[in-house]
Amino acid sequence: MVEQQHRVPCRLFRQGSGSISALVFAAGAVALWSTNALVGKSLLASHPVSQVQFLQFAGAALVFAAIRLMSRERVVPVTAGAALISLAVGFIGLVGTMVLQYIAFASMPVIEANLVAYTWPLMVAAAVIALENPRRPALLGLAAVVGFIGVALVISGGRNQSWFEGDLVGYLAAFGSALCMAFYSIMVGRLATPADRLLLPSSLIGVALMFLWCARDGFTWPVGGDLALGLYLGAGPMGLGYYFWSRALKLEGSGRVAVVAYLTPIASTLLLTLSGERLTVTAIVGAILVIGSCVAVGVERSEVENHV
Repeated sequence: MVEQQHRVPCRLFRQGSGSISALVFAAGAVALWSTNALVGKSLLASHPVSQVQFLQFAGAALVFAAIRLMSRERVVPVTAGAALISLAVGFIGLVGTMVLQYIAFASMPVIEANLVAYTWPLMVAAAVIALENPRRPALLGLAAVVGFIGVALVISGGRNQSWFEGDLVGYLAAFGSALCMAFYSIMVGRLATPADRLLLPSSLIGVALMFLWCARDGFTWPVGGDLALGLYLGAGPMGLGYYFWSRALKLEGSGRVAVVAYLTPIASTLLLTLSGERLTVTAIVGAILVIGSCVAVGVERSEVENHV
């Protein structure tokens, strides 16, 4: 009995330590992701998407390779099927999300693309309703519906001429990016593969694909500040951002961690606004609905995790 009493506090301490670590990793990811749209916008003003993405994937591959070399985790043999699943999850989550997001950035107002791309928490909420047994599915469903109404308002922007002021491809790419990130966030915590082993192959594939894209477009190597910013996008928001987020999800699923992640559209939209980007009144209302619904979904899922 005494031994069991000693084990309980130890187990609670370990769980508490895991929660703190998860929140720290999630906060780090949010801090890096919040700068992604602003830095990407500045580079896309003078460079094509293919070049910006090549620098991103190159920077991310260097980070993942360094983490892999420093990792002391024992390599556990996996079956060919498990390896293919891990590769698919990493490819969709990293390459799919980032390529589609930057196509959206180049095809429509960045501040709108950013808000639409960060509807992935709402998509995760929809998956929770469909696949799990949440305590309050009606609340989750209502939050998701409100969020998508907000997206519609962001897209319309209060314009009288047309809902799709930007390129239709941009809006579709932003939604596709959100779908890819939602899929990754659902799957990554279910895989036994360490984050670095999950993301390194995908980043290398991304480097190869972006090199081919650059070769088709005609490649001129950026220099000076642009080179540094491009590598930062890879090492920061893409590299360490994805690694931190993956570690957070593996430590504590998507409960309290999700609440932190849903701060990303708030911080990134604020930075874009300070840089000169503007939303119409209607789009501002939509942005508030998107951000509010994301926070509501995060709080609800956090309560579910704590209840369990």
